[in-house]
Amino acid sequence: MVLQIEPLDSKRHDRANFSCGKDSLDTYIHKQASQDLKKKAATVFVLVDAPATEVLAYYTLSSYVVDTERLDDAFAKSLPRYPRLPATLLGRLAVDQSHKGKHLGELMLINALKKALIASEYIGSLALITEAIDVEAVSFYQKYGFQIFKNQPLKLYLPMKSIAQLITS
Repeated sequence: MVLQIEPLDSKRHDRANFSCGKDSLDTYIHKQASQDLKKKAATVFVLVDAPATEVLAYYTLSSYVVDTERLDDAFAKSLPRYPRLPATLLGRLAVDQSHKGKHLGELMLINALKKALIASEYIGSLALITEAIDVEAVSFYQKYGFQIFKNQPLKLYLPMKSIAQLITS
């Protein structure tokens, strides 16, 4: 058996028993993820222990536009003078409760960072943005250098330059 991160295939991946303990994240993978894929609203990546198809964890990526006034002043000063700029959204990240404590959240985050960085070479994106579901999630993201938006304590960002440094170190 080997851990693999792959795009969600609603016909192949078993999501029925996925439960991370957060209703909105569980409902998303059970009921909404396939529709978001079909409508190109988000890409959904799942972690499986191949050849098994049970979803152990998942995350979503999509395009986003960020209001530069909400960013840290030092970072915002280095950006072009537009009120809104492109970014990548890490919309959801969840790990099944039966696999917590195995660093799968970290594995999924690093994979998302790599994908966002690669995509930014082809499509403009100044940072990876996420909105944490709770304070515990904020702490998780801050361990990797994410910064909090001004006046939005659950919304965080990590500049692409920081991602590049994190991935190459």
